[in-house]
Amino acid sequence: MFTNRLPIAKLAGAVVALAAVISAVMLSINWDGAEDSTAAPKIDNLLNIMIVLSSIVFAIVVVALAYALIAFRAKPGDESDGEPIHGNTRLEIAWTLIPTIIVLFSGGWSWKVLNEIEETDPNHMTVSVFSQQYAWSFGYPGKEYAYSQGVLHVPVNRQIVFKMHSQDVIHSFWVPQWRIKKDNVPGITTTAVVTPTKTGTYQLICTELCGFGHASMRAKVIVQSQSAFDKWVEGLKEKVPPDLMVSVKQDTETNPEPLERAVAE
Repeated sequence: MFTNRLPIAKLAGAVVALAAVISAVMLSINWDGAEDSTAAPKIDNLLNIMIVLSSIVFAIVVVALAYALIAFRAKPGDESDGEPIHGNTRLEIAWTLIPTIIVLFSGGWSWKVLNEIEETDPNHMTVSVFSQQYAWSFGYPGKEYAYSQGVLHVPVNRQIVFKMHSQDVIHSFWVPQWRIKKDNVPGITTTAVVTPTKTGTYQLICTELCGFGHASMRAKVIVQSQSAFDKWVEGLKEKVPPDLMVSVKQDTETNPEPLERAVAE
């Protein structure tokens, strides 16, 4: 494509400089907010890697486009046809091989991160999540299926395995500071694994368009000490309603992995 080394060296330098500037700007922005779970730093690091790779690809495209526009522009008054070009086998191999390597690397690294954040701890606690238009409710299997509506309590620094059961349409479970987002699909049990690392109050948000009331489908999330959580859940008088328990049994029959019952401490 290029006939001497000088333009290639300058283009390479331009690519490196532009990619560095874009990466510096993009990485300086805190895209996802506070990191309040063990998964959050790993997911944020993955995002940063994707930002750098995307910046490099974008820089290559922009620099190549700018060079082509400048170096091969038609002279004023030149209305002749462009020269016929057969192609460049090495260039075609390069622009096929490089994206393939990038995609394989990205997929492999994402797989590694996913395996790490979904690995369950023997001491995990299970919480059942029930979603329906337009409300969240929760059951605590290890506490004889104690039940709460509109508010979720979990202990800090303990892994929670959320078993999710939709009662109508597809919803999606997301607490931004935890980074984990998981769809709740009717007829099957979906699972999200989270270990909160900070106490505080958060919002659970439905991120799947589920109807007219979608924007208001939220619940309060309270992360507290284990002792405070135990005291709170012991004070719950209501049990999971029978119709919701039916959905638990039906969903777990569809999904081969049964709902685990955590051992109460």
